[in-house]
Amino acid sequence: MKPLKKTLHLADTRGKADHGWLKAKHTFSFSNYHDPSRVHFGALRVLNDDYIAGGMGFGMHPHDNMEIITIPTSGVVAHKDSFGNYGTITAGEIQVMSAGTGIYHSEFNHQQNEPLTLFQIWLFPNQENVKPRYAQQSFDVAARHNRFQTVVTPANDQQEDALWIYQDAYFSIGNFEAGQDFSYQIKRPGNGLYVFVIEGEVQVAEENLKSRDGLGLENLQKAHFKTTTGVELLLMEVPE
Repeated sequence: MKPLKKTLHLADTRGKADHGWLKAKHTFSFSNYHDPSRVHFGALRVLNDDYIAGGMGFGMHPHDNMEIITIPTSGVVAHKDSFGNYGTITAGEIQVMSAGTGIYHSEFNHQQNEPLTLFQIWLFPNQENVKPRYAQQSFDVAARHNRFQTVVTPANDQQEDALWIYQDAYFSIGNFEAGQDFSYQIKRPGNGLYVFVIEGEVQVAEENLKSRDGLGLENLQKAHFKTTTGVELLLMEVPE
C-alpha cells in the first residue's frame, strides 16, 4: 500500500468573501478565490462555510452535473427550484441535489431577523446528465453522541436512514466528548477521507486539528482519532 498522503487546510488559510449580507470561507477555489493548489480533494470540489444575514440569499441560478449537499448549522434555509420543489431546511436536516442535465434554484435565509449559517458542499458526480433530483431529510442528532452517523451514501448503496447521491461517497457526522479514542473505517477501497472539524479539537494522523480545520487523507484503510475537547466532526469519504 502507498504511504499515507496528507493535505492540511487550516481554518485561517481558507479563501474569504465578505459581501456584507454574505460572509463566506472557501476551503477550495470558488468564485473570486482561486488557488491552483486548492481546487479539489478527489471528487470533493467545494466546501463553503457561509453566514447569510436575515432575509438575504442567492436568487435563481443554474447548476449542472454536480452533487450539492447543504448542511445548515443554525437558522432556516428556504429552497426553491425549477422543478417545483420548495421547502425549508433547518439545523439537524440535510439537503442533497443532483444537478444532472441542469437545474435552477434559489436559497435564502427564511428568517428576517436571525442569521443563517450552513455548509455547502459540491462533489463531482460519477454519472453525468442524470435527471435532476432533490431530497432532504431530518436526522436524530442525539444518535451522533460518541459515534458517527452516516448521512449521505452512494446511489448504489442506499440506506433507509441516509440520503444518497451519484458518487461513491459517504458523509458521516459525529459528536464526541473530550478524551475519546475512536476510528473510522474506509467503506470503499480507493476512497480518500476529508476530515472537517465543525467545532472543537481533535488529533488525527499526527495532526492537531481545531475548529474549521480540514485534513485530506489518501492511501488509508482506517483513520484514528483522539479528542482534545468535545468535538463535532464532518467526515467526507470520497474517491481520490
